[in-house]
Amino acid sequence: MTVPYLCPTCKSNRMRFTVIEQTPRYMRLDPQSGEVVAELSADQLDLFHKPYNGDAYLIQCGVCGTTESEERFVKMAEHMKNQRS
Repeated sequence: MTVPYLCPTCKSNRMRFTVIEQTPRYMRLDPQSGEVVAELSADQLDLFHKPYNGDAYLIQCGVCGTTESEERFVKMAEHMKNQRS
């Protein structure tokens, strides 16, 4: 996070952001009750349990609340910088 951000929605915020860490929890549930039967680590997953492959964290605009991947905020800042040049 050493690059400038710009919110892709409100296009005004360059300073106020929230980093949302996404930590997956793998679990097996009882199909009738919905209770947690087992909580698994990533190396304990069976063949039918796909591991999480999404972003490790998301960025939220502190002004308008838009939540996106970091790439969207970085690309918007780059785009606006190139337009001013």
